[in-house]
Amino acid sequence: MEPREHHVGFLVFDGMKMLDLSGPAEVFSEAGRFGARYRLSIVSAGAKPVCSSIGLRVPVDADAGDAPAFDTLLVVGGDRLPASPVDPALAAAARNLASRAGRVASICTGAFVLAAAGLLDGRRATTHWQHTALLARVCPTARVEPDAIFVRDGTTYTSAGVTAGIDLALALVEADHGPDLTRGVARSLVVYMQRSGGQSQFSASLQGPAPQTPVLRLVQDAVQADPTADHSLGALAARVRVSPRHLTRMFRDELDTTPMKYVELIRFDRAKALLDAGHNATEAAALSGFPSYESLRRAFARHLGLSPTRYRQRFTTTGAGSRTSPRGA
Repeated sequence: MEPREHHVGFLVFDGMKMLDLSGPAEVFSEAGRFGARYRLSIVSAGAKPVCSSIGLRVPVDADAGDAPAFDTLLVVGGDRLPASPVDPALAAAARNLASRAGRVASICTGAFVLAAAGLLDGRRATTHWQHTALLARVCPTARVEPDAIFVRDGTTYTSAGVTAGIDLALALVEADHGPDLTRGVARSLVVYMQRSGGQSQFSASLQGPAPQTPVLRLVQDAVQADPTADHSLGALAARVRVSPRHLTRMFRDELDTTPMKYVELIRFDRAKALLDAGHNATEAAALSGFPSYESLRRAFARHLGLSPTRYRQRFTTTGAGSRTSPRGA
């Protein structure tokens, strides 16, 4: 029996990320080649065409207020969303469309639109790793998961950075049509059905604000200047002339971590930079202050869920010079 048509609506606005729209749309369209029936519509507040992040104009099919009830509503993201308040008309459009949709999803910073519409209250959610802390502040009742590629909470889905919209769309197709059809879509598009690791593998570990307390800034400067030096708790406390207990309390109160965890993050970021620059894992461990390759491997397992060697293979080249054809998922 032919599958029922599934209507997917994309809510767009000026400044939207083009890949937030085109990536998931390609997944749903490609699914049609394998027997799925998705119909795609693009709507905006006021039915106005919008200008994307790359300057291309995107026509729309309808005013969000006049759109039919969608089986799936997808709210795209845009660079201005984290920095600026969400347009009330955009938030109202999302709220109205969501009230009639079978399920609701956001791509990247589109989560801020859902938050402004009250659609993330009390729910688990995620967004791009650079903005998860801000999302937690603007929507304090949401349980923000900073390392997730995408999060499902009931019929509400949120996803991480732009390409995570493809991961999310594949998950939605799998929910509708099962893994066999979805595997065919992933192979055709040469993407993974489920990538390994979370979004921390793409992020810098120390993206938070710099320490404000002079003592903590001295510690940070000392570790960054020479990560291979003795940075034990006792050595750090002696360097800044406070007791180990007092230094630990300062780190906990201002940075919500311990001195040793902070030192590890600085060394970890240095090791990632060394691997990116072409050093092997043993060299990266020695030059970043880890006592052995094994200690570096454990740090990578804790923070990224993969080994230093796997990280280097994944992120130091696109494989453009390889003669091996990609096999997909």
